Amino acid sequence: MMNNGNNLIIPKMINIVFVLCLLAIQVQGQDDYYKEGYTRFENYIYSENIRTVKLERSGLELTDPVIELGTPQQLVLSFDDLAGDLKNYSYTLIHCDASWRPSNLIENEYLDGFFEERIYDYRQSFNTIQAYTHYTTTIPGRDVRPKISGNYLLKVYEDGMADQPTITRRIMVFEQLVGIDGYVKRATLIGDRDTKHEIDFSILHPALPVTNAFSEIKVVIMQNGRWDNAITDLKPLFLKDKELEYDYEDVNTFYAGNEFRTFDIRTIRMQTQWVDRIIRSPGGYTAVLTPSRNRSTEKYSIENDINGRFLIRYQEGRDDDLEGEYVDVKFTLKQRVMPTGNLYVFGALSDWRVDNTNKMTFNEDEEAYELLLNLKQGYYDYEYVFVEDGKNRIDETVIEGSHYETRNEYHILVYFRPVGARFDRLVGFSRLESRI
Repeated sequence: MMNNGNNLIIPKMINIVFVLCLLAIQVQGQDDYYKEGYTRFENYIYSENIRTVKLERSGLELTDPVIELGTPQQLVLSFDDLAGDLKNYSYTLIHCDASWRPSNLIENEYLDGFFEERIYDYRQSFNTIQAYTHYTTTIPGRDVRPKISGNYLLKVYEDGMADQPTITRRIMVFEQLVGIDGYVKRATLIGDRDTKHEIDFSILHPALPVTNAFSEIKVVIMQNGRWDNAITDLKPLFLKDKELEYDYEDVNTFYAGNEFRTFDIRTIRMQTQWVDRIIRSPGGYTAVLTPSRNRSTEKYSIENDINGRFLIRYQEGRDDDLEGEYVDVKFTLKQRVMPTGNLYVFGALSDWRVDNTNKMTFNEDEEAYELLLNLKQGYYDYEYVFVEDGKNRIDETVIEGSHYETRNEYHILVYFRPVGARFDRLVGFSRLESRI
């Protein structure tokens, strides 16, 4: 009897130890995420000296970091280092699965050439109060080239210290093996018709051997290049011969939001669009924007915007990258205090993130929310978003409202991993615009 009891106790003890070890690993992983230098598999800037990070198609401004495998298409990465000195920056690429976790591949399975490339193109600012060094490189480059499709994390680091990243950026490399027939329309459900867009589409795969579409195909829908509100869990509603149909009425919808607010600081010699005044001091310039108001109850009004992005421009010079000045931009939103959460200035100018950098503070004397952001001269889109305490959902409707007429850009990404495969291929990409 004693032996039988011991035999029962030992497996229980092993299970308890295993669970404790697993919890320790998870907690350690969570702690590591907040350590300085921990690589985040998302768009992130790790140094306060790094500003104005842009990653877009070569020759095509305002595009997202998506290129087709086996074509001459390239991405251009550029950024400023406000330290103003010269540093030895390099970059590498890490292949990821459809959920942005590292793939179970070694580097020579997904990269041609070398596994690291130096950033040789660097120039120093000219005739600016804020000194900075401007860095530029192209991807794929001479030494580092993706050899398979899928998600890639671009990691920039200094002096060969790959475990201490300076910048990380998400890149998508696709091979067009499927057709995507999609469109954006006003939401079908009565309760959503005035505020949401519905994205219906079909995937045509005559040449792709899909055995089980529910497990082998993963679809991602993005709005204006954002990852925080991307739809990632759609399954096909109907299966036809070599066609997958995604014609839902609820789970494939986005709040349409509103047209983005804009401001123009291409020149600091005069007032421009939505700039109330320019203040010059020995330390630099401050652009005070015209105070904003809550638009959530207003009717839709068409405005020309660039879907939350920004353009670097310097009106009085020849080189936008080197002659553009860094300006303190003051945002003011006339809004009563919101005790249940916080307001943020949001868009590509905030890296599509919410943190202390773009968090607004309430000025009791002015009865308004305020924020000062240091930005390079150019033309900017932005909006005000609300995040409720204890939650991580970014809500633009509280201040901006939401209208089905709003013009947005949507991307559909199709990933494929057949049974037995070790990585997710990106086999389809489509860009849609709402013109309702």
